[in-house]
Amino acid sequence: MDLNPEACYRALLARDERHDGRFFTCVTTTRIYCRPVCPARPPKQENCLFVPSAAAAQELGFRPCLRCRPEKAPESWTGGAATTVNRALRSIEEGTLDLGNVADLAEQVGVGDRQLRRLFQQELGASPLAVAQTRRVLLALQLLQQTDLSMIDVALASGFQSVRRFNETFQKLYDRPPGELRRQRRRAAVQSSALTLLLPYRRPYDWEAMLRFLSERAIRGMEHVADGVYSRTIELDGAAGTLQVADAPEESALKATIEFPQLRSLPQIIARVRAMFDLNADIGAITTALSQDPVLAPLVAARPGLRVPGAWDRFELTVRAILGQHISVKGARFIAETLVAYFGAQSLKTENQALSLLFPPPARWQREEIERFRMTKARAAAIAHLAALVNGDPRYFEQLGRQASAVDQLQALPGIGQWTAQYVAMRALRASDAFPAADVGLQRALAVDGVRPTEKQLLAQAENWRPWRAYAAMHLWTSDALARPSRSRKRIAHATAT
Repeated sequence: MDLNPEACYRALLARDERHDGRFFTCVTTTRIYCRPVCPARPPKQENCLFVPSAAAAQELGFRPCLRCRPEKAPESWTGGAATTVNRALRSIEEGTLDLGNVADLAEQVGVGDRQLRRLFQQELGASPLAVAQTRRVLLALQLLQQTDLSMIDVALASGFQSVRRFNETFQKLYDRPPGELRRQRRRAAVQSSALTLLLPYRRPYDWEAMLRFLSERAIRGMEHVADGVYSRTIELDGAAGTLQVADAPEESALKATIEFPQLRSLPQIIARVRAMFDLNADIGAITTALSQDPVLAPLVAARPGLRVPGAWDRFELTVRAILGQHISVKGARFIAETLVAYFGAQSLKTENQALSLLFPPPARWQREEIERFRMTKARAAAIAHLAALVNGDPRYFEQLGRQASAVDQLQALPGIGQWTAQYVAMRALRASDAFPAADVGLQRALAVDGVRPTEKQLLAQAENWRPWRAYAAMHLWTSDALARPSRSRKRIAHATAT
């Protein structure tokens, strides 16, 4: 990635938060790297080296600033979520390089390891291994300063394979042991097993819209929304726990409270939460692109921080998408609640009395039993086939999400058509350009004088929204949902495609 030193230095002097996370400043006199918003006195321009990522700075031998704290910078993934580098970044977040190597990572995203290294240097200025190591270090620093975990637990939770390696890394990078980097915190009167972390985002962030979307679809016993907080049960690698997420606008972050028995799973949990709440979105680029369209411009102006809600679990989301075929959101939620209450045999004892059920694992979904619940045979067969597929290959969705042909592969499964495949790609696979053009809500939002565009017309119009059609869909869905209660709803201008 080419950075203009003059432009970067002007952004640094202005402490422009729009550039936070887009580049880092390496100060050659102190060997420290900072965010553009660092409150410290700006260095002279001749002492500045600008790099596109924290990993690039650390690979050059610079250490993180303890004032601006690079771990608090928002992510800035470029080029749309389908690019090779972004697929690899998602895989690194999920822990691929904790036990594997770059060759394994390259194979997963469909390129050679030499090409992957070249792409990482081009986009991030660092190797894949340096990116993975930097993520571990910055997560460990966050745990040191935001939690009361012991040094052993911090090392374990941040992905280090040994305490010795953890101590050596911090000593080399900071020239001091990790214990000296721990901020003095007032300990809680009552100790809790839960961890609370701040997960930064790029402002603006429309938490109200995100919460409304999730609330309308929340499954009783498994999810709960109240007082501005989203809560749910979670399961990973055979262990179960709970998650609570609230907005912390003063920190430009979401506050995630995680109660889970396996500390080693923390990096994966954080990666899932970031994907579920779309925290890696480059919202400035998305807003700028969609604002060029006269249809979307007023919608984007009204809700500039709108995100695409993701999913905690891809299998769960796909089952729920199949249940939602050709029925209302309310109807799909009722069926899902009934099925989860029946198949969700494992119950949890949690402090939140509204949470007690886990989403049933693939092995629990048997066709004969599914058909007992107000379900067409075709839909029951589709869920049973998907469940058998994932039960036989637990990494099915993980591998599918790294392939450009994901939508086509989904459509090849029984009972999954274009709408379901695009919806799953949009929410579960984080495909920024996915677009369920057959959706009635999208067509209704673009109706003129009561006449809705056809699927073909909608696809033609949506060409102008690439590569952010998923975000365009969210703006249209949100406008339609807000306007539906009013009988005097304004019609959105629509130019019929030719």
